[in-house]
Amino acid sequence: MNQKIVLLVLSLGTLMAAVDTTIVLLALPTITDCLHTNLFSSIWVLLAYLIVLAVLSTQAGRIGDLIGRGKIYNSGFILFTLASALAGISPNVCLLISFRVIQAIGGALLTSNSYAIIADVFPPNSRGKAYGITSLGWNVGALLGIVLGGVLTTFFGWRFIFYINVPIGIISVILGIREIRDSRVIKNKLDITGSVILGVSLALISVGSMMIAGIGVNIMDVVEIILGVALLPFFVINESKVQSPIINLKLFKIRLLSFSLLASLFQGIGALSITFLLIMYLQGVRGLTPLQSSLLLTPGYVVASVLAPFMGRIADKGRPGLLAGIGLLFIFASLMLYYFILTPSTPYFTILGITAITGIGSAMFWPSNATAVMFSAPKEYYGSVSGVSRTLGSIGTTLSYVMSITVATLVIPRQVAFEIFLGTNVLDGDVSNAFVNGLHFAFLISAIIIIIATLFSVLGGSTNVKRSY
Repeated sequence: MNQKIVLLVLSLGTLMAAVDTTIVLLALPTITDCLHTNLFSSIWVLLAYLIVLAVLSTQAGRIGDLIGRGKIYNSGFILFTLASALAGISPNVCLLISFRVIQAIGGALLTSNSYAIIADVFPPNSRGKAYGITSLGWNVGALLGIVLGGVLTTFFGWRFIFYINVPIGIISVILGIREIRDSRVIKNKLDITGSVILGVSLALISVGSMMIAGIGVNIMDVVEIILGVALLPFFVINESKVQSPIINLKLFKIRLLSFSLLASLFQGIGALSITFLLIMYLQGVRGLTPLQSSLLLTPGYVVASVLAPFMGRIADKGRPGLLAGIGLLFIFASLMLYYFILTPSTPYFTILGITAITGIGSAMFWPSNATAVMFSAPKEYYGSVSGVSRTLGSIGTTLSYVMSITVATLVIPRQVAFEIFLGTNVLDGDVSNAFVNGLHFAFLISAIIIIIATLFSVLGGSTNVKRSY
């Protein structure tokens, strides 16, 4: 296999799947008008994708272990590309949501196997650089999706946020089929019972959380979340008994692996909420358009893009947990700066500088964390562990969104919060000041979450220790 071409295909796949977690965000008002629907229906164009990614990623990674990661990855790219084309021509919102679900299934097959394929293709002492390149995909890709969503919707129309995937996908599928081969396939059965229990649990938790963020607290959604959490012990019991579990629970005795996965989860919750909260500030308080808001967020993306491969090479030297933890401290610093100095009139150049600090932190964290996770995983569980990592990332994205909307609704009515989030409403006077104070509270909560992630990351240890399973 040509390592450079494989890395290119993996980077494009991860980037595209991540971009589509947020690219529809700034297009939702336009989609609502063009498809003659309401905002509550069109918001599911975003939420359905996030929920399916969260539910399927772990299972998709284990399927890659059993059937072949190359087959599953390339199949995911084909499905993702086809669903993107169909989403672009959707005549109504119901079909659009359906195609987004199919697109998310393809995205889960892509992202849940990408880390594992790198671990197959690259030796341990050079994986950090590879993860540094592909890790631009997830959180940075989610940010890039917001930028692209604003640009494409403004200048070309909302359908092009899906059409842009098609030519990239076709080229990537051709290269992927030619270059990405299956490594040794593990001849075990798929854990159907575990897949069903975990899938239902994550779906209940995700849907319940999304509905509470969307329409407020009600007994049905609270019950859904409680049932979802209650199913998790049954999943653990099942995994401890079956011959070929989705997740080998013994893996979590490995400190570097378990702590690095937890760091990934908390980083996703705390860091991605920065983007959501800033969008609400720039559009609701400063009165910027979705396009203007997205362009103000680009410095962090540029910084992360430039630095991530370099940081990956440093992670290869054996202290990825520490490097990831230092990166999280940069993200913590940016959150505290927002907490202390963000006002309704903060200069834009100050905000640009803080986004660059966030970008430095992201560039340090993602390749280092991926190096730590995959170093600790046995080869036969590469796909499963990669899938768990992606599942936690998707859950983090979902919870970031829920937290941002929920905090906003403590200060302003829920419908107004959604309108601000989508750039269709601007606050005035005292309400604007109160809203900024509410954002301060959200930034503080995010900072606490990032500190928790930092502790897990640093406690994980290094790749210089001898592995035992």
